[in-house]
Amino acid sequence: MAKNIQSLERAAAMLRLLAGGERRLGLSDIASALGLAKATAHGILRTLQHEGFVEQDPDSGRYQLGAELLRLGTTYLDVHELRARALVWTDDLARSGGEAVYLGVLHLQGVLVVHHVFRPDDSRQVLEVGAMQPLHSTALGKVLSAFDPVAHAELVDAKREPFTARTVTDLDAIERDLDLIRAQGYATDAEETWEGVAALAAPIFDRHRMSVGAVGITGAVERVCRDGEPRPELIAALRDTARSVSRDLGAKPF
Repeated sequence: MAKNIQSLERAAAMLRLLAGGERRLGLSDIASALGLAKATAHGILRTLQHEGFVEQDPDSGRYQLGAELLRLGTTYLDVHELRARALVWTDDLARSGGEAVYLGVLHLQGVLVVHHVFRPDDSRQVLEVGAMQPLHSTALGKVLSAFDPVAHAELVDAKREPFTARTVTDLDAIERDLDLIRAQGYATDAEETWEGVAALAAPIFDRHRMSVGAVGITGAVERVCRDGEPRPELIAALRDTARSVSRDLGAKPF
């Protein structure tokens, strides 16, 4: 049996470390977290920096992910048919709804954000492409779990962490919520994952009527909801977007 290459495993572990939690880490932090000697960690970091996968802040000396990773990720996403088909429709949804829009797919017992349209205002925002969201508490995750049997199985097996006082972790309660989502065709998340944040999401289908992803709209709870309920006009715009993307993927009208 072929053995894994240890240096590549260590480099991959470094990239994952830099991708999660605090985005800038010092050499000592990285070496300690990975159980490596400083000299070993420094050698790997220098190689990653030379290839553009890691950058070093000249003032603090701390390391962060480099632009080359973004370029490679964008290359992958550009050939991702779901994202390509959704670009125009998600831009329109962000403009009409006035909130951020996300496109997500199932990945490793969670939701991988493959496209993110900023809220159309002048506020400072962080690009979330590549971020992971949980299945049990987010609107994107709930929709995937409701309409994709594989996502549902992953939800059942995954750890269901209580992020806020509103997070539902009981499986029976989640199953009842999924039944409602299937009946109404969309999911909601009102401060179940992040305090003060609400989201709506709807499923996207391909020509075989298989769920291949979800589109969601996210913003401050007081803007997304009215009198404690999702704004009807946002629900309508979201579902129109999901249907439009599905049609572009070959799904019959529904």
